[in-house]
Amino acid sequence: MTDIVKIKEWLDESDVIIIGAGAGLSDAAGIHYSGEKFENDFKDFINKYKITDLYTSSFYPFKTEEEKWAYWAKHIFFSYYERKHTELYKKLFELVKDKTYFVITTNTDGQFINNGFDKSKVFEVQGSYSKLQCCKPCHNKLYDNEEQVYEMLNNIDDNLKIPTELVPKCPVCGKNMSVNLRCDDTFVEDDNWHKMKEEYYNFIEENIDNKVLLLEFGIGFNTPGIIRFPFEELTFLHDNFKLVRFNDKYSEVPKEIKNKSISVSDSIYETIDLIEKLKK
Repeated sequence: MTDIVKIKEWLDESDVIIIGAGAGLSDAAGIHYSGEKFENDFKDFINKYKITDLYTSSFYPFKTEEEKWAYWAKHIFFSYYERKHTELYKKLFELVKDKTYFVITTNTDGQFINNGFDKSKVFEVQGSYSKLQCCKPCHNKLYDNEEQVYEMLNNIDDNLKIPTELVPKCPVCGKNMSVNLRCDDTFVEDDNWHKMKEEYYNFIEENIDNKVLLLEFGIGFNTPGIIRFPFEELTFLHDNFKLVRFNDKYSEVPKEIKNKSISVSDSIYETIDLIEKLKK
């Protein structure tokens, strides 16, 4: 309870909030890549392809584009469109909405923007399930996919394929499209991606002398160089920066910043809920 009170005090005292979020935050919000809901929703795909979870199945070598997009339409719907709003993200927004804030996230499920956060203050580093790109890519542009996803979903046949005419094609070169997720060097960083990257670093620079609270959620060691290590460095270099790290497995912080950090290994949802209740 002491930490809850202290986190609330740090929130109140801060001029600026920077949120860094990874997969652990969405998992805490109920968006799981495996488990009962995945097994129920993907039963036919599990039986046919022996997939075990949404992460590893992302690399499955489907034989045809018709099979691939039947699966990916389901995957995108499950991960993005079906659950646009979650209680945990709503609670987090309520905690910071009256503060000057910015979000950097490796998540691709759109939960920040879909739960009230200003999209001009959210940098989605690894892409978004809601966007398609040329697989080559032949040009630096992204395309909204909601209409296509629902059309594909509604036309999956008994063989778990979509009609050939629904396979997404690049409007410029005619090659196949892919989902805008960073998995190799074909990932498209469009103009908005570069704009948000610049906005993020400008935001840090503009607030370098303010009281800044870094809230880090669910970030392990898959891509620690994007958020985890930079947050530690900012906390170490600047006396006016403090860090709260929420992580059920990797909540430890370096000894050099322990006096300016709080490690939370308890449930993210329950912790945010308790802080929210303290603020009322």
